[in-house]
Amino acid sequence: MTSPIDGAALLNEVEAFHRRFNVFPHEAAYVAVALWDAHAHLLDCFDSTPRIAFLSPEPGSGKTRALEIVETLVPQPMTAVNASAAALFRSVSSGNGKPTILFDEIDTVFGPKAGDNEELRGFLNAGHRRTGVTYRCIGDGGNQSVQAFPSYCAVAVAGLGSLPDTILSRSVIIRMRRRARNETVEPFRARVHEAEGHKLRDQLATWAEHARGFIMGAWPDMPEGVSDRPADVWEPLLAIADAAGGDWPERARAACVTLVNASRANDKGSIGVRLLTDLRDHVMPGIDRLPTVAILDRLNSMDDAPWADLNGKPLDNRRLSKMLAEYMTAENEPISSRNIKTGASVLKGYHAADLHDAWQRYCPPPPESPLPPLPGTENLA
Repeated sequence: MTSPIDGAALLNEVEAFHRRFNVFPHEAAYVAVALWDAHAHLLDCFDSTPRIAFLSPEPGSGKTRALEIVETLVPQPMTAVNASAAALFRSVSSGNGKPTILFDEIDTVFGPKAGDNEELRGFLNAGHRRTGVTYRCIGDGGNQSVQAFPSYCAVAVAGLGSLPDTILSRSVIIRMRRRARNETVEPFRARVHEAEGHKLRDQLATWAEHARGFIMGAWPDMPEGVSDRPADVWEPLLAIADAAGGDWPERARAACVTLVNASRANDKGSIGVRLLTDLRDHVMPGIDRLPTVAILDRLNSMDDAPWADLNGKPLDNRRLSKMLAEYMTAENEPISSRNIKTGASVLKGYHAADLHDAWQRYCPPPPESPLPPLPGTENLA
């Protein structure tokens, strides 16, 4: 049955509603957020639900306002500032319909001054999948039993800094920033504008019911290079775009590539992946081998890197060797230093050929233009 609502036109209206009150960092963010709003009305059609994360390095960057606009557009919004894990999973499993959880100030939960929040982290991780459940003991004393509480629900978060890797990898990440002087937005007045958002929300719900048959079981084509966890994150959003039609399938895939690449560029993963990436991009670009002493000197002189202060000490030969030995060469041997002849002497160092396989497997895409080799190392190749 044909939907009485034009899905593409409706998504255009949702996007325009965000644009009135939000300044996002790029066009891809408006596309992603509009699709995420719509997907919250169709959770039962998907195997997983992406989290959407509005993050910034400083206050006053529009994160809370973004959540406020999302709140008007999604089903059963539940604002959860400092909510406990127990309260959240009981709300999700109550049988009264799935809430859309909006978690502002998420940095108070996972930031450097936060305490142990493994229960909440576990809830957010488990609820990414439709099969996700949280197990808890219920009852008193020796009369307890284990009960599974479904955790699957849509979650939007906002906060300063970053998030645990396990949540970042399940999220569409919008890195907010303060408005420039030439960027203006319409003041949000809840008494006036909530009703406008709710009208769009109701239209999304109506369109979702008619689009459900098309979306259920859909396998949208992914853009080239988007696979594994990023594909899980974007699959529901691309399915929504395909169901809406118009120019949304094309715009959604362009936004997917933009935001996935941005997240890869901003996320160097573990400290080991950070080391591999810095070696590739800053220490050994265009060089096929380099003595350890030169590698350490370059790493420890990087102002925006952790190497000069690892638990109060700079990175040394022993720790460099131990960290790199965790990764394998193409011949499935631990990466290790080898002899490098420099003039009349022989020094220990590392060969790019030994690192190449690990670079391909673990590192984000390289920058467009590699940095020039270190001064004085041109003749070591």
